[in-house]
Amino acid sequence: MSSTISNRIYDYLKDFPPFNLLSREALEAVVQGVNLQYRQPDEVIFRQGDEPLPFIYMVKEGAVNLIREEQDLTGVIEQCDEGDLFGLRPLLANEPYALTAKVVEESLVYAISIENIQQLLEDHPKVAFFMAKNFAGNARVSASESFKGKIFLDNDHLIDARFRLVEIQSLDKSKAPVTCAEDMSIEAAAKIMAQQNVGSIIVVNDDFFPLGIITDKDLRRKIATGLVDRSQNVRAIMSSPVITAPAGVTVADVQIKMIKNNIHHICLTADGTPDSKVVGVLSEHDLLVIQANNPAVLIRSANRARTGAHLREIRDRAEELLRKYLYQEVAISFISDIMTEINDALIRRSIELALAQMEEEGYHKPQQDFCWLAMGSEGREEQLLRTDQDNALIYEDVAEGDEDMVKSYYLKLSEKITHLLNECGFEYCPGDMMASNPNWCMSFSDWKAQFSTWMGAPSPKAVMMTTIFFDYRPIYGKESLATDLTAHIFEAISEQEVFLGFLAKDALKNPPPLTFFRNIMVERSGEHKNEFDIKGRAMMPLADAARVLILSKKVGQVNNTFKRFEKLAELEPKNSELYEQAADAYEILMRYRALQGLKHSDSGRYFKPSELSKMERINLRNSFQPISELQSLLNMRFQLAYFS
Repeated sequence: MSSTISNRIYDYLKDFPPFNLLSREALEAVVQGVNLQYRQPDEVIFRQGDEPLPFIYMVKEGAVNLIREEQDLTGVIEQCDEGDLFGLRPLLANEPYALTAKVVEESLVYAISIENIQQLLEDHPKVAFFMAKNFAGNARVSASESFKGKIFLDNDHLIDARFRLVEIQSLDKSKAPVTCAEDMSIEAAAKIMAQQNVGSIIVVNDDFFPLGIITDKDLRRKIATGLVDRSQNVRAIMSSPVITAPAGVTVADVQIKMIKNNIHHICLTADGTPDSKVVGVLSEHDLLVIQANNPAVLIRSANRARTGAHLREIRDRAEELLRKYLYQEVAISFISDIMTEINDALIRRSIELALAQMEEEGYHKPQQDFCWLAMGSEGREEQLLRTDQDNALIYEDVAEGDEDMVKSYYLKLSEKITHLLNECGFEYCPGDMMASNPNWCMSFSDWKAQFSTWMGAPSPKAVMMTTIFFDYRPIYGKESLATDLTAHIFEAISEQEVFLGFLAKDALKNPPPLTFFRNIMVERSGEHKNEFDIKGRAMMPLADAARVLILSKKVGQVNNTFKRFEKLAELEPKNSELYEQAADAYEILMRYRALQGLKHSDSGRYFKPSELSKMERINLRNSFQPISELQSLLNMRFQLAYFS
């Protein structure tokens, strides 16, 4: 092959996946086994059932249809255009072709020698993963753990040096543990802490297993104030049991443990449990030294905020943290955990500030307690960006005659809370599905009656309302109100099994978002003409399917969509592959939406597919595949053909 032709082939391939993942040297080796073929309209490159040829193919110009031929039925499975690979079966499975490749119009096609590519699959796992994901016209392939939820297989160039990813590095080193025996006096332990210049000491038994921990805060609160005499045994003030982690724990895991347990120190042990030897200790300060913008710092700042403007500034900083996580392809499960904890802290602080304002204005809290519920994406622990609010309030049942007074108080409180959240950047719900609406602020008995009504007479509006509320999650207040309401809902479902059928039918309202030739379906008119609605056309069909399936299993307190699919995979091993693929797809869609939102400073719901790279379009298109399979499963399981 002449160097001129080789250079032309190289220049073309380097811009298309997966060849854009290769070094120049590796791609040049591939180019040596490539030849350019002219193909006429209606020409068959290979036919279903033929023995494999020694090539895979890429369309340079024109179009090629992949067709499944079954007796009298012939159907186009996919249309390949510029930069699309096809005929991958000989590369990944030594079997006859499963589809026919037929030329649509005059086309130029690169035939790429399999011999030159096979070694690549061993040396370049990203290339192997890409090939597997696109094998045989998008046949289902479970994501490997290495690339689960990933979209930037070529992301090395995206990582900014200032965004050094410390969150997923192992913490192999920590402070040498400062310990004391369980029979030591508090005064003696405090002297050791002063001598060693540390903020904590681990109380251990004879086997050096951790029994408890004493921190500077304990000494200030319990000894300096005179509550406990310093001559007493350390057991009098130590915190126990100790929260532990293994020596090789990551910063990410430490952050989550500290946030969830509201602590500032983690004890490292040999096997990560309290029943093994202490090997180190990590403090929140240690994490601050590693990271400048720590989620725990943001949450602590939120807990001290005094105004809505201050809360907004904290959420702005959280968005920068989100940007870093997304571009470095940190696991979506970790990102959603962190952003949920930050959002929850902002909501809780908004409620505390609103309660204080009510007292200042002379409105005293009634004796009936309440619970604040997050709904929608925040209820599902998926609110990465600041979208509009979805919330509700439940208060304890009220004695006859006091209902108006109690409801009036909680409506006024809700108005203040939603106002503060709006200041923070969470816009008011355009449909007024917020606790400041009297229909979303009710007593426990009224909420029970409302759900019974919705489920007993499942009109389209009633189904829509329950769909919104089935994702609720308690954020603040008396959580047992939410727990008891959930119990009532599952009891009502048991009595109204037909309701799940209506819920399943509602989950089919959005068909898979692909046109006949597997192009991404865009809006045809209106404000978002030629844009793709990633929420309505891709995310909600998956979220709706996960919701109705998990409800049918009577599993509560699992709200997150991809965690619901993971739980379903446990409960239904025969469908585990589909559920795992759906979970992976949902993570990818969440990442895409967040990236588009950060790029355009909006909710990320609408964007133009034409602005995506070839690899991004392929990844996005592949993530749609589970939708049709899940909808077929819902159709069969709930016998939806019988629902009018």
